[in-house]
Amino acid sequence: MNYIDDINFNAAGLVAVICQDFKTDKVLMMAWMNKQALDLSIQKNKAVFYSRSRQKLWHKGEESGFFLNIKDIRLDCDGDVILLKVEQIGGISCHTGRLSCFYRRLKNNNQWESFLNVLKDPAIIYKKNKNAK
Repeated sequence: MNYIDDINFNAAGLVAVICQDFKTDKVLMMAWMNKQALDLSIQKNKAVFYSRSRQKLWHKGEESGFFLNIKDIRLDCDGDVILLKVEQIGGISCHTGRLSCFYRRLKNNNQWESFLNVLKDPAIIYKKNKNAK
């Protein structure tokens, strides 16, 4: 049996992927992979995702220079979520210029509060302010 047979891809042929720092256990980001992205990630030992908005493979770091080197790959009990334990190169995982995409928390007044600072302006990272929030 091939490892891919144990993964429950959704109807669009994708599986959710959580990226977690292998040293600190901080959750850095969530993205999607199809079979090709997973195979390339395993071959390269670097995260490759599938961009739903662009409908193509996305090699993390290809534009920003902030790569995710894979240290360990885990599959959840239902086979529908992959956990990548990664080494984050450059200290930024989010397209907003932050360490993590999970930079907002819900406060008691039901308002979102940003608690992670922008480390680098996305306009500088991507040479234009593309999708930065």
